[in-house]
Amino acid sequence: MNLTAMNQSDGCQEYFCPERSVSLSVYVILYVAAAAVALLTVCGNLLVIISVSHFKQLHTPANILILSLAVSDLLVGVFVMPLYLSGLIESCWISGPVMCLFFKLVTCQVTSVSVHTVSLIAVDRFLALSYPFVYSEKISPTVICIATLCNWLFSLLYNFSFLFINGNFTDVTCPGKCVSFVDEVSSFIDLLVVFLMPCTLIIILYTHVFVIAKKHVTAIRALQVHNSTSKNRVSDKSERKAAILLGILVFVFLLCLLPFYICYLVIPYDRTDLFYVIDLSAIFFYLNSTINPIIYALFYPWFQKSLKLIFTFKVFNTDSSLMNVM
Repeated sequence: MNLTAMNQSDGCQEYFCPERSVSLSVYVILYVAAAAVALLTVCGNLLVIISVSHFKQLHTPANILILSLAVSDLLVGVFVMPLYLSGLIESCWISGPVMCLFFKLVTCQVTSVSVHTVSLIAVDRFLALSYPFVYSEKISPTVICIATLCNWLFSLLYNFSFLFINGNFTDVTCPGKCVSFVDEVSSFIDLLVVFLMPCTLIIILYTHVFVIAKKHVTAIRALQVHNSTSKNRVSDKSERKAAILLGILVFVFLLCLLPFYICYLVIPYDRTDLFYVIDLSAIFFYLNSTINPIIYALFYPWFQKSLKLIFTFKVFNTDSSLMNVM
């Protein structure tokens, strides 16, 4: 995600950091609020990571993808939010050029990893409901771990290439700003890879998922299910419930992602004076990293039980990883 993208022909315009326009008390409140949001993001996602990593019962393909998403959300809270929010409060980049490069790389990395992880979640649920027998035989936690690792490596190579190999940040100094000089072709490719293609896939697959789930519900209500098939019925119901819960996660994710990319598409390249609107719209995407653990806490019983075991320190008991949290 390029928070501030400019055509290389525009150059780096002279910019001076504005003086503080609010009182000291308001200034302190803004920083306290920013710190609270970042801390909530870090703690919430850390609890998700501990839960999925510690309890062996949670080592399922779907939860491994949730773990990957939580790790990227944790990076947002640790590295991205403090720099981004301080830049908004100060109305100026005060962290220097080296931190600007680091900020851009981490921001692009967590953005692409998050989007493609949500795409993998959609693929996982589609396969689980459409081909349940093939899914149970072929899609193991190991397979999902490999897919997740490939996602992180691909995103790292892509973003490193996007930011540094194609000429961005070369001989560029903008005191008071953290900007990237991206040509229109690179911006279009980035838009396709990070937003249009994965989001289109997500929408198509989840449309199929909910159609399939509705058909399953109708079929189950129409049939008299015998005791011999009760196990399959429970399993099928579990898959549908997982699809619905993950659908909530996907919907909120897309809702938070849209404002940034709408601004990115609508604002012309030559209106550099409006790029602050793109910067501001990115806050919705970053807040998604704060919202995700709240969604888990509200809708996922396994996360609620895990939190209870963590806060009561029962995770330190012998064989606590084998406890039932489902």
